[in-house]
This record gives sequence, structure tokens and C-alpha cells, in this order.
Amino acid sequence: MRLSLLPLLPAFTLLAACSTSTTTEEHAAKTETMANTADKVAGVAPKADSTAQPQATAPAKPATPAPDTANVQNVAAYLAGLAPKAGTPLAELAAQPRWQAFAQDQEKSWAKYRTTHTDRMDKWAATELDTVRQATNTLFYPFSGPDFLNAYTLFPTASTYVMFGLEPVGSVPSRANLANPAILPAVKKSLWSVLNFSFFRTNDMAVDLKSVNLDGAVPLIMLFAARTGNHVLAVHPVQLDAQGQLHEVSDTTRAPGSKAIPGAELKLQAADGSEKTIYYFSADLSDYKLASKDAPLKYVRSLGPLTTYVKSATYLMHKSYFSKIRNLVLERSNYLLQDDSGIAMKYFPKSAWQFTYYGTYRRPINLFAKQYQPELTAAYHDTLHRARPLPFGTGYNWRQTDSNLLLAERRAPIAK
Repeated sequence: MRLSLLPLLPAFTLLAACSTSTTTEEHAAKTETMANTADKVAGVAPKADSTAQPQATAPAKPATPAPDTANVQNVAAYLAGLAPKAGTPLAELAAQPRWQAFAQDQEKSWAKYRTTHTDRMDKWAATELDTVRQATNTLFYPFSGPDFLNAYTLFPTASTYVMFGLEPVGSVPSRANLANPAILPAVKKSLWSVLNFSFFRTNDMAVDLKSVNLDGAVPLIMLFAARTGNHVLAVHPVQLDAQGQLHEVSDTTRAPGSKAIPGAELKLQAADGSEKTIYYFSADLSDYKLASKDAPLKYVRSLGPLTTYVKSATYLMHKSYFSKIRNLVLERSNYLLQDDSGIAMKYFPKSAWQFTYYGTYRRPINLFAKQYQPELTAAYHDTLHRARPLPFGTGYNWRQTDSNLLLAERRAPIAK
């Protein structure tokens, strides 16, 4: 994940923050979570009556087929309003007037977004983040929800993206779901906030998409991959075991009390031919949950030096009960790019970091007024070290004239 404003759940979700069932994340959960997917109940066949006359055995009801991951790029394109490959079943759906109208509308929306955000972000990052990009092999994005869009726009040369959100993992939508007439209006409505304000209204998305059986973050990540010029090669379910080891799995059912963390692996090919891997994990990153399920911490520590990106994170790492993930970011990152909803300045050991400020720092929006940082105000009014321009809007203060980003660089980089 997201002031809960637009990353999905038993539907999609975008930019997200974590929540717990009745944990310390309960407040954030009001804006960042979706309804839980209902458990599927298996039927039990009756025993045969040995005294009855033999009867023809009814054929077993076939199991629901797994999504055809060979066709994942077509699915991604269809959801994104881009033409599926000719001669395929989805190309037939895309020939219908309702999809044609959807595609035209989406092209207009994305063209505007490219002008106001993507093009400006890429040009800015090519200069201001040039060194960071060169040093970034793995991008860590906690509280991301399905927001691959901003991660890729700012860090297109990374080879691995590790994303954590509260939204369920989800799966590749079936053709039957894609044929649902309600799906295209739901996708359009759910994307409206991110294309206009740069973050997702999570709860709204949950309501919009739950009704069309889109079950988690994966469909939206696929959509963003397609819209950023990537070709989706494969989608596989994965999980982290209790020791933080990554495993590909065929059965995503988890036993009650399991400490495994569910996830998905998406393999992409960028326009330049380079291969990318996205890992999305559904996990609560509060101290309360990590005390019993610390696989995310173990896994991220195994990744080597990180570049971390944080945006629209509901100021969770400002709070005492998100100290574990905050400390992990500070311990394992050589670079941290964040808006003011990331790690509060008071937690940075100043002797270990140097800072570059971009844009304008104003008070947080009313919902997060208590997270105001006088230290940031002082930094942004330092006449000897003026903040640099930020030519695009981002975060909860989404207008360009109100937005901020901070680049924190470790003075003595960690090597492993």
C-alpha cells in the first residue's frame, strides 16, 4: 500500500499500508484494508449403499482449472485497455463495443498521466536518481499495495522489486471474470484516484472490485506492468516459510496458525529486453504481527543492500509499534526515497545519513495532522541548503506545488 486513498483485495487495491485484525494497526486498517476472501468449502461424497443395485457412477465434478499463465500478457493487456494478441479468446472480447470504449477512455487517461507524471518523473529521476539507479539491483517497497506503477517509473533499471502490502495476493483473472460486463467500469473507477492524485483509495477500490471477483493485488500489478511497457511472461504463487525462505507453491491453502507468508512472483520482460521479477507479499508489518510472523524481516535481510522506496504509507513508521520494519529499512538500505509519510526524521541517525530535499513540505493533510514534523519545516527553509525542485505531484499532498520527496543516502554504504 495510501491514505487508503486508492494500491485491492477480494478485489484490487493500490498503494497501501498495513493493518492487523485487532492489532495496533487497527486505525490504519480503516483506510488500507479490504474484506477477507471467503474460504471455499469442499463437498464430501456420500458413501455407497452396499445393498443397493449397482448404478452408473456420476462423473466427478471437475476442479476449477488454474488460470492459463501462458496467456498472462493478454490478460494484463485486456485489463490495461491495450489490445490483446490477435486470434486469441481475449481478442474476441476486446472486439466488443464496451471494451473498445473502455480502451479509448483509458488511453486518454493514461496519456494525461504520462504528461503530468510519468514523463516528468522519469526525466527528474534520470538526473536526480542517476547514481541511485545504477546502484539499485533490488528495490524494496514496504506498504506498497499493488503500486508497481510508481516503483517502475522511478527505478526502471532495477532487476527485482520486493513489495509488501495488506491486500491479498490474488491470481490471474479467468476469462469468465474478464467477460463480466461490470469489470471494465470497476477497473476504470478504481484507477481514477491513482491517475488523478497518484495514490489509491483502497477502501473504494475494495468495494468497486469485490463485485467482479478480482481477488487481490496480482491483477492490478499486471495492469501496471503492461502500461509501463513490460511484457508479462509468467505469474506463480510463492510463499515465505517461517525461516524467511522463498518457495514456489502449487497449493496456496494455508493451515490455521501457519507462519507462511503468501505471495506471488511475476516475471516480466522490459521493452529493452531485460528481465524483471516482482515479488508481492501480503503481510502485516506491525510489530505485533512480526513478533509471531517474522518471515518478512528474515527474507528482506537476505536480499543484500537495498534501495527502499516509501510513498503514501499512512505515516505508519512514525509510530512506536512499527519499529521493527523501520529499523530494518534503516539497517539494510543504502538509499531511501520517501515522502513525509515514510520514516520520521527523528529516527535517522544523522551522522550516518545525508539528505537531499525535493519539492515543498507543508503540514500533512488533516487526517494525519498529528504527524507534522517541525524538523522538516526547518530543513525546507534552510537558505544555505535549499530544497531542489520536484516537477510532479506525489503522496497525500498530491499537487505539484505541495508535494515532497526526501532522498536519504547512507554515508558509509553497506556492502552485503
